[in-house]
Amino acid sequence: MYAETEYYFMKGPLFYSKILLFGEYGIIKDSKGLSIPYNFYNGALKMGDGTSEVAIKSNEGLRRFVAFLKNVDASLVSFDFEKLQQDVDAGMYFDSSIPQGYGVGSSGALVAAIYDQYAFDKITVLENLTREKLLKLKAIFSAMESFFHGKSSGLDPLNSYLSIPILINSKDNIEATGIPSQNTEGKNAVFLIDSGITGETAPMVSIFMENMKQEGFRNMLKNQFIKHTDACVDDFLKGDIKSLFGNTKKLSKVVLSHFKPMIPQQFHELWKKGIETNEYYLKLCGSGGGGYILGFTEDIDKAKQSLKDYNLEVVYNF
Repeated sequence: MYAETEYYFMKGPLFYSKILLFGEYGIIKDSKGLSIPYNFYNGALKMGDGTSEVAIKSNEGLRRFVAFLKNVDASLVSFDFEKLQQDVDAGMYFDSSIPQGYGVGSSGALVAAIYDQYAFDKITVLENLTREKLLKLKAIFSAMESFFHGKSSGLDPLNSYLSIPILINSKDNIEATGIPSQNTEGKNAVFLIDSGITGETAPMVSIFMENMKQEGFRNMLKNQFIKHTDACVDDFLKGDIKSLFGNTKKLSKVVLSHFKPMIPQQFHELWKKGIETNEYYLKLCGSGGGGYILGFTEDIDKAKQSLKDYNLEVVYNF
């Protein structure tokens, strides 16, 4: 009986969170990027009595989102607004375990779910995903997700919708990619640390854009930040572990020197300690300012010991 009830409340499939392993900020200026689905968190559209505070709040948010979608260029994407409005009026909400403001794509999963359920002529995962189709999807999701962030690359919903790793070569060149398979026994690992603070994307992006007005910052971005980011993406995809950790260390250093406002104050020392001891290297997860911090280590047991006061979630062993 329970399974049937559960099914009755479900409105659509599950959409997962994502992690941008490399490319935060850089992809705004055409660096490479690599985004992978993170199945630990997910969300789905649900129908139900929707009496909980979370359901009511989510439903109100969906109402505003629907009003916004009506102004999205219909030649780019059109929706079955009659059905969508009907479902929202009936109390539909987005039931999600994805933490908001943590850089793991909470709004992206919602955008993917709405597109999947209500878009006309949608591009599906089962098709042959040509570069043109991927770029079209990215443009659609960018327009939809701008409701949440003011400006969106569209990559989070793309990742969530397709649930496959996405390689960003440049703004106009993205492709689905394979990544080295997980080795659960592997000591090398990517992990998340919970900063315990919610991050806001818009203010962080605005600090970045302000910094971009300075020639010194632009040069650093091009000659150091983007160079190391691109090298990390190549190393990771090739499985060149030694080179990957060397470049991640360089990237971690550059971020500590030039992206300080994006790193919560209480993590500055911890960040530095990783670089000095080589036990782990930290980097931003999304726009920073709070949420999760992403970590890379060649020895997960050592890193856990060194970071024992923090809540560590292993994302990927290799």
